[in-house]
Amino acid sequence: MSYETLIRNYMQAWNDHNPQAAGEFLAEDVTFYDASIGTPLEGRTNVRDNGIALFIGAVPDVKWEMTSPPIVGPDGIAYQWRFSGTNTGAWDENTPATGKAFAFEGATFIRIKDGKIAYQGDYYDALNFHKQLGWL
Repeated sequence: MSYETLIRNYMQAWNDHNPQAAGEFLAEDVTFYDASIGTPLEGRTNVRDNGIALFIGAVPDVKWEMTSPPIVGPDGIAYQWRFSGTNTGAWDENTPATGKAFAFEGATFIRIKDGKIAYQGDYYDALNFHKQLGWL
């Protein structure tokens, strides 16, 4: 499977709101780095449950779209994207749903190893995202 097909299928699992399916694209020892949080999540189960499922739970109608042709290298892929949806679920017990719609853009860098995502780094304007949710 090409890297682009792998990533499009991974994004489709997010768009199908299926964290279990999205997790199947991750290597067992994956590292997931969200630049706005700063502390990486390590391991497939942790990323699936505390990254993907958390986001999908807070935004059950999330839509993740690739907005530029991907740049494919020998061991990875990078692309620009747009996330949109409505925050109708709690992020955690201290961060209830806002009920607000949002849309923000960013870029992702992914390294592939043995047909699985070994590293995902997401970079985006978190300030704009937080303002749209009414947190700032």
